[in-house]
Amino acid sequence: MESGGRPELPLPQVHAFVVLAEELHFGRAAARLGIAQPPLSQQIRRLEEKVGHALFSREPGRVRLTPAGRELLPAARQVLAGLADGLAAARAVGSGRAGCLRIGFAASLAWTVLPGLLRGFGERYPGVRLDIREMTTAPQLDALRAGTIDIGLLREPPDDGEGLGFRTVLEEPFVAVLPAGHPLARQRSVRLEQLADSPFVLLPREVGPGLHDQIVGLCTGAGFTPRVAQRAVEWQTVCALVEAGLGVSVAPAGIRRIRLKGVAFRRVATGGVRTRVAVGRRDGDRNPLVVNLLAMVGGAAPGPA
Repeated sequence: MESGGRPELPLPQVHAFVVLAEELHFGRAAARLGIAQPPLSQQIRRLEEKVGHALFSREPGRVRLTPAGRELLPAARQVLAGLADGLAAARAVGSGRAGCLRIGFAASLAWTVLPGLLRGFGERYPGVRLDIREMTTAPQLDALRAGTIDIGLLREPPDDGEGLGFRTVLEEPFVAVLPAGHPLARQRSVRLEQLADSPFVLLPREVGPGLHDQIVGLCTGAGFTPRVAQRAVEWQTVCALVEAGLGVSVAPAGIRRIRLKGVAFRRVATGGVRTRVAVGRRDGDRNPLVVNLLAMVGGAAPGPA
């Protein structure tokens, strides 16, 4: 078969040609290839028919490359080397040792789960390129379903994942986020009902409905509905607005790693309720990169006290 007017050279014939060119002896070349001499001679003859010229001169007791053979040899070696590289690359991708893994993550996890997970995965699979995308929970769920990310690191995944599966990797308690000058900041811990009269700064529900509802539910359980004065998509912005005196908040304990001089973080009693961090993926996804990452992820771990 020919493509674009150029002959296509079958790989077995190219391989046989290179081995014979290196050995310059039909017996040794056939032994190296693991075949008898007649099939080797047939392979070379067919290749010469494709090329249209003799590739070897055959003299009694001596085999030599012709000028056409010498010209073909570098290209033939390049073909075999390219195939070997391609096979190695395919095996690496197929085993999850190479390729690109697309990971979405909630910004707050940059202070907890994300660094250790990425460091551990990178050390174990240095040939894998990581495409890291900061995304809130709801967009992560959409991106997982659409196939634009492979893994999601998110808070409070939905009970009904609609084709998605989740594995809990961390459970964190909550803290109260207060302006440093707030009267409750003088206490080591606060009760939720003590925040009832303060305006709140919260995440919009649409970006993280599970966590939003969990925080509102905690407040409701303490006897009040939080009066939301400001909303912000990222926890760092929430803390900045609290520092500015625009309200208080309730947040996962990992948020304490955001260092703002004008913000105080205090333990808050929640009756043992914690926020859940999970790894999300598509049900049935057998991408070896995903499988390898999930193999590294253990069960639920306790969050900071």
